[in-house]
Amino acid sequence: MKFKPNYIIIPLITILVALLGTYFTNQGMSWYNTELIRPEITPPKWAFPVAWNIIFILTTIAALLIWNKGKTPHGFFASLLHKKGGSRYHWAITLLILNAILNVGWTCLFFGQQMILESWGEMILLEMTLLILIVISWKISKTASILLIPYTLWVALATYLTYEIIILNF
Repeated sequence: MKFKPNYIIIPLITILVALLGTYFTNQGMSWYNTELIRPEITPPKWAFPVAWNIIFILTTIAALLIWNKGKTPHGFFASLLHKKGGSRYHWAITLLILNAILNVGWTCLFFGQQMILESWGEMILLEMTLLILIVISWKISKTASILLIPYTLWVALATYLTYEIIILNF
């Protein structure tokens, strides 16, 4: 059986995104808990780690499903530039990478920098990448698209909550 680095690299990327998100969140938790007026529908504290752990697991599985559908003989990184998988596949991979960057970016902006308005704009971009990713990946792997739905719904809720925080605090 041939070793497939994607089964290590993709989960490691997920862990990196989670760790960076946790780092930035921890920087701003005091501010979030004591200085912000939050909407009444804000989920309880325990819901966030539960939701994010589920989301990261489902997204990792979705990324692996998408990656494995674009098989190329050129190796993990070279396949990003290889055309064998088709443009739909490459757009999906690009959106997965962009999504990881935006995920960390929102946490950095909101909790790390306390830039609520900017984080809301960035969150809209994050939601758009998820919606496009679901559509693009549907023909690659319906299962992957379905696995991304909870993440998309959670980001939609977070986008709404961020908007409400803007309204309540400015």
